[in-house]
Amino acid sequence: MKIAVIDYGAGNLFSVQQALKRLGKEVILTRDEAEIRSATHVIFPGVGHAKSAMKQLKDHGLDKVIPTLAQPVLGICLGMQLMCGWNEEGKLDGLGIFQVRIESIQFQFTNLPIRQFGKWQTGSFEGKSREMRSNYPVPHMGWNDVQIDGKAETFYFVHSYAAEICEDTWGIASYPVPFSAALKKDNFYGVQFHPEKSGSAGEQLLNQFLAL
Repeated sequence: MKIAVIDYGAGNLFSVQQALKRLGKEVILTRDEAEIRSATHVIFPGVGHAKSAMKQLKDHGLDKVIPTLAQPVLGICLGMQLMCGWNEEGKLDGLGIFQVRIESIQFQFTNLPIRQFGKWQTGSFEGKSREMRSNYPVPHMGWNDVQIDGKAETFYFVHSYAAEICEDTWGIASYPVPFSAALKKDNFYGVQFHPEKSGSAGEQLLNQFLAL
C-alpha cells in the first residue's frame, strides 16, 4: 500500500499524516504527478480559502491531475469542496468531479424553503432565517451527527460553506439545513468533516477508505 497525501500548500497535512500514523500507515506528502499516480490511495486535504487553494492547485498543475486519477481518492473539508462544481467562496469553478454547488451556510439560511432531492425530504424553514442565524453560528464548528451508509456517526466539522444535497450525496448532516456531509462518485470520495480529528469514528472511516 502506498498512500499519497497531496501537498499543494493549503492542506492540514500534519494532522492527516499523524492520524494515518496512528493507524500504522506510512504516507508520502507530495505534489509530484508521478508519485501521486503510482499511489494506491490518494488523500486530498484542505483548509483555508477556496480561491487561494485553487490557485495553488493550478500553479502545480494538480487541477489537471486529480480528476483523472483512477485509484481511490478522498477529499477532506476544503479538498472535498474543490472537487465540486461552482464555489460561492471566491466565485470560481472547482474540479467538477462532483456536479454540485458549494454555497455558504448563511446563504442557505436566507434562501428558504430549501431544495428537496431524492429520498431526503428537507421541508421548509420559511420565516426562520433570523432565528437560525442566532442559534447556529457560522462557521459551523464542533461535533455533528452524520447519516452515512445507513448509520449515524458523529464527526468533527469546521466550515462556513457546504455542498447541497445531490445525486452524489453519500452522507448527510444538518445545521439545521441538511447538506452533503459526504459525497461519492466512482473512485472519488469526499467528506466535509475532519476524520483525522474525529476520534474512533474518523479512524474507522479512514480504515474503510484504505481497504478499498
